[in-house]
Parts: sequence; structure tokens; C-alpha cells
Amino acid sequence: MLRKKRVRPKPPPSRQVEIFLEMMAAERGASANTIAAYGRDLGEFGVFMMRRKRNIEAAVAKNIQDYLAQLKSRGRATTTHARKLSVLKQFFQFLYAEHCRDDDPSAGIDAPKTGRALPKYLSESEVNKLLASAHSQEGATGTRITALVELLYATGLRVSELVGLPMAAISRDGQTVIVRGKGSKERMVPLSDPARDAIATYLELRPAFLIKDTPSNYLFPSKAKEGHLTRAGFTMLLKDLAAVAGIESKRVSPHVLRHSFASHMLAHGVDLRTLQQLLGHADISTTQIYTHVLEERLKTLVTRSHPLAK
Repeated sequence: MLRKKRVRPKPPPSRQVEIFLEMMAAERGASANTIAAYGRDLGEFGVFMMRRKRNIEAAVAKNIQDYLAQLKSRGRATTTHARKLSVLKQFFQFLYAEHCRDDDPSAGIDAPKTGRALPKYLSESEVNKLLASAHSQEGATGTRITALVELLYATGLRVSELVGLPMAAISRDGQTVIVRGKGSKERMVPLSDPARDAIATYLELRPAFLIKDTPSNYLFPSKAKEGHLTRAGFTMLLKDLAAVAGIESKRVSPHVLRHSFASHMLAHGVDLRTLQQLLGHADISTTQIYTHVLEERLKTLVTRSHPLAK
């Protein structure tokens, strides 16, 4: 007997939530992915409140505390707990600032302490294997994956930045790429020789990815509704490439390559401020997580060089 698919209840539409999300997009430059994630988190809390026969805007501190306790009882990760509370805090701060409420029910609720995990990254030899595998691929798809991987490892772009690059992002001389990152902030990132060569070769075969010769402003056009290669599509291509290179697919993702870029740049002497600019981090504290590479180098140097270490 077929089981009926469980239909999740949806909270009634909230005009305040819609206005909040519009503000995040217009005033803070939040990306479409961020807006969608905020909408999901607020929708989940909205369902929680609906079951208590209250609107999301009328929540009190105990409602938020009970919601967080529910997340914990269901085994949700501490990072998830912290993220959802952050969204709620921003929403209620917005309502208070706009005089939609006389108080902020989230003000006295502290986020759980989260141990910051070190970024996962590939060794330089593993990245070289990945690049070699890309270069061994034939045809238009081979030139595209080569351009994507060379470009990602040369710049450390976020995957959404990479797949959504417009043609105009590449400078006329091919030396740099202009990236529009979080908050619509632009940054200029230099390209390596291999990345420039890979892009030049790919551009000759790029028409193969256009839909019936329909013009596209994207560097990596596709048939997807977005008009360009999707994050999921690139991730699948990357995992297939990892399998060819003899690297566990689960260890490879666009973000792992971004971490690899950052870790290897630091290991070769790039300072934190420069790395912060290249990665597009608003706060250098985000970049400082990569100093684990320097710490490992120091440990190795001490172990090899200190007279008492032998």
C-alpha cells in the first residue's frame, strides 16, 4: 500500500516577513540564496508559532526559547541552532527599528557557543592531480571543466560567484577578473597563467554551450533556468573529476577548493590582509581561520630545526 506523502503545514503569509526580506535584498545587498535561506528559517518558525495559534510577529521570548529547545531535542547541529537564532534576531530587530513592535523578544537570548571547525582542504599534490585530470578531458566539456577548476583554484571564488560570472567580468587583457560578491561589493582578483590559458581555450568552444546560438552574458551559459551552470551542476562535475583523479569524491567540493586556495596561498607567504581581499571577506576574523596552515608550518620547522627536537 502506497503511503501518502506528508504535507507540511505552511504559516499564513506575513507582510512583515516579506518587507524584511525585501529590505535585506535592497539595503543590505543579500544574495538570492541568502534571501531564500532566511525565508525558509522564518517560515519554519512561522509554522512553530502557527501551531501555538499565534502569528510570527507576536512571538515573545519564551516562544523563541521553546523553539530553540525543540531544535536541540531533535538533534539539530549547534551551528544550525545559532544560524536560525541569528535570523530571528535580525527579523525582530528590524520590527523594533521600524516601530512594528515596542520590544525585541530576542534581545536577551544568547546564541550557543560553537566550536569553529577548521576548513577542509586538499594538499597541493591532490589539487595538481585534480587539475591534471581536468586537462585530460576531451572536447568542449573538457575545456569547460578545465577552465572552471583552473579559475576556481586561481581565485578562490565562492561557487555562486564562479558559475554566475558575466562575460564582462574577465578584463580585456585577460589578466584579472572582477567579482561581485556578498553585499554587491566588487573586488578585483588577478588570474594565474594557467587560468588565463584555460579561459582563452574555453572561450573558443563556449558557443557549444549556448542554446541554439542564443546570446548569453554569462561566462558559463547552460540550459538551466538561471541561464548559467548551476552550483549543483558544477559540484557534480567536480566530484566526477575527483573520481577520475583517484580522490574520494566526498572530500572534494567547490568550497573545499576555495579553502585549498586560501590555505596554499598562506603557506606560500601571502599575508592575511591580502588574502582577505582576494576571498572577499568583510571581516578579517573570518580569514584568520586559515592560519592553521601557518601553525602547522611552524610546528614542522620547530620539529626539524630545534636541537632538542632530535
